[in-house]
Amino acid sequence: MAATPMSHRTDLPTVPLGSTGMRITRTGFGAWAIGGGGWTFGWGPQDDGASVAAIRRALERGINWIDTAAAYGLGHSEEIVARALRGLPAADRPLVFTKCGLVWDEHDHAAPPRRMGSPKRLREGIEGSLRRLGVERIDLFQMHWPAEDGTPLEDYWGTLLQLKAEGKARAVGLSNHTAAQLEAAERIGHVETLQPHFSAISRGAAADELPWCAAHGTGVIVYSPMNAGLLTGAFTAERAARLGADDWRSRAPEFSGERLRRNLELAAALRPIAERHACQPGAVAVAWTLAWPGVTGAIVGARSPGQVDGWHAAATLALGPADLDEIAAAIGRSGAGAGPARPPASPPGAPGSH
Repeated sequence: MAATPMSHRTDLPTVPLGSTGMRITRTGFGAWAIGGGGWTFGWGPQDDGASVAAIRRALERGINWIDTAAAYGLGHSEEIVARALRGLPAADRPLVFTKCGLVWDEHDHAAPPRRMGSPKRLREGIEGSLRRLGVERIDLFQMHWPAEDGTPLEDYWGTLLQLKAEGKARAVGLSNHTAAQLEAAERIGHVETLQPHFSAISRGAAADELPWCAAHGTGVIVYSPMNAGLLTGAFTAERAARLGADDWRSRAPEFSGERLRRNLELAAALRPIAERHACQPGAVAVAWTLAWPGVTGAIVGARSPGQVDGWHAAATLALGPADLDEIAAAIGRSGAGAGPARPPASPPGAPGSH
């Protein structure tokens, strides 16, 4: 097994990830889609060679962290991450974050993974992730969703804190938890990080969770900032109609009907802003999430090296007040999504002000 490095050298700007002691680039590589198909939330067929090449491209361009999960591809994503990192010198290895608590049926991969939080399941989960990733310690181990098997939050969060104390994880955090759940967890032990869904379409976390995290020194890494491809500037209604039954987006409300029309209208409004900044619309969508106070970094997926190139500019792109006003106006016109439409001005040095 490879020892986990304390840091990964990069020429990109880095910021502290809460109180974890880790510094991360503003964008990280998201490994959901590279899990491939054959499970409930798969993205359809995916070439493993292209996945490895995408990860390598992200590292070459300075990205210093990867976010995956045991459930992505039912273990396959973690295996592909390990394959991409195999043989890299310690100084070139990125930080690797993963998640637990989604348990799948080995005999029925089409069945949705269950949200389970018993100490036994979580301990089995971290051992499986350590084995698949080929590391001795997980840099950030996160509870993927609140448990639905009757395990109280106090029990599953307490287990993650124990795993950190035992040295199996360097830091622990929560994903997809509400501000009230964060408050309950904080009473047991500090919540070092939160991973919420956040984009210019899915803006709900800005109302409660982001302010809570900013007030408690909790790092925030948002996922799906381009809303599963809708805000890349390359997505179309025709493409949505062609999504296969093995792509979870074919069943998602945001990808059909009036919602899709509104979302694509918002995506089109990002193009002139992208042209002013000499980047792709997807990079603007990612940078929008990074403009919010409290947001430390954004997890951005890619299934090929070219997709990495499309959003890479977001790692250094700072949107100005006029850009943010223009996006807020476009959100209002389009009627896309729900939640606050514009970040408040952040004081110098705040997590969202970099």
